[in-house]
Amino acid sequence: MVEGSMTQGAGQGPEMERTATLRDFRVPAYVNETGPYAHSPHPAETGPYDGGPRPAETGPYAGAPRAADTAPPVEEGRPAAPEGYPDAYTPTQRDLPVINRTDTVQVTVDPAPAPAAQPGTGSGPLYVVGDVHGYLDQLVAALQEKGLVDAAGQWCAGTARLWFLGDFTDRGPDGIGVIDLVMRLSAEAAAAGGYCKALMGNHELLLLGAKRFGDTPVNSGAGTATFQAAWLLNGGQKSDMDRLQDHHLQWMARLDAVEEVDGYLLVHSDTTAYLDYGDSIEAVNDTVRETLTRNDADEVWDLFRKFTKRFSFRDDGADAVRSLLDTYGGTRIVHGHSPIPYLLGEVGSEDGEDTAGPVVEGPHVYADGLAIAMDGGVTMAGKLLVQQLPLEG
Repeated sequence: MVEGSMTQGAGQGPEMERTATLRDFRVPAYVNETGPYAHSPHPAETGPYDGGPRPAETGPYAGAPRAADTAPPVEEGRPAAPEGYPDAYTPTQRDLPVINRTDTVQVTVDPAPAPAAQPGTGSGPLYVVGDVHGYLDQLVAALQEKGLVDAAGQWCAGTARLWFLGDFTDRGPDGIGVIDLVMRLSAEAAAAGGYCKALMGNHELLLLGAKRFGDTPVNSGAGTATFQAAWLLNGGQKSDMDRLQDHHLQWMARLDAVEEVDGYLLVHSDTTAYLDYGDSIEAVNDTVRETLTRNDADEVWDLFRKFTKRFSFRDDGADAVRSLLDTYGGTRIVHGHSPIPYLLGEVGSEDGEDTAGPVVEGPHVYADGLAIAMDGGVTMAGKLLVQQLPLEG
């Protein structure tokens, strides 16, 4: 720890003149047909297991084809976070970079003993998980290390409580596999007396929008854009779209945006934009679900755009944190969305010489100790964080 430190097909709207922002948003169906997923409806069956049988199909990946554990190529010309980023950012620009991962060798992790229930609370220990972004193997390894799942990827933590902070897909190789795992663990944890729950991230909104609205033009505030173009620009994977089914869409559309557990206010994004959607947790969650139910492309785009804002809690951001805590309850806020290396101003080198990537050992506590950041930067060769609360020390 660092101190201080329902589905619809893609809509096709009437042809109209498009206003370019940083680029024209008429993007072909998929721009990476020469990449790792070319001519294949599923992720590549090569990579760490090439030349041998696939791992046990009754384990954590049962029912969902696994992606090779390879990341998309480094995006050329990735920007540093500009001054005033939370206000200036628009999802029609490329968001955070993907840095080639070098840790694709699979390591077997012996699971720790299942955590015991906390005396007097009537419930087991509380865990939170940062952004996963399709890195299924890293997620399983991190959950095994904490004793939450066994060697076969089955829930083994009894009455423990597990919260995912959103962003399951995009950028990484197997977003649908991640969703399938979280859905399965939800059922297994409930049967054991615990629970596994998830919040809505901006990339869930992005994938829902790309599937529902496709190339339908929306008013981005900076010209004309489309969900399809924004999805591709921000790490959308053809393999995820190919495997996306109705039950995945329904599950994503029903996710809550805000929750309070044990005095921790759980959100995905480090932004005060949640205040635009209600003055209580119930009101925010209802408003988000109603917005998705109305199925209006511009409304969903505005929701997505606001959930992409970030860095509201940095520097002198303690008052921004307090505004959320005062409205929704809790004594500390826990969020994902903004990778810790970006919050700290530590990003991988532009020329690729920094092969080790950013060093992330655990959550980042900041904003006068009121905010806990949980996105370890797995897409930047950082670390996928699974953390028990309260923090030690």
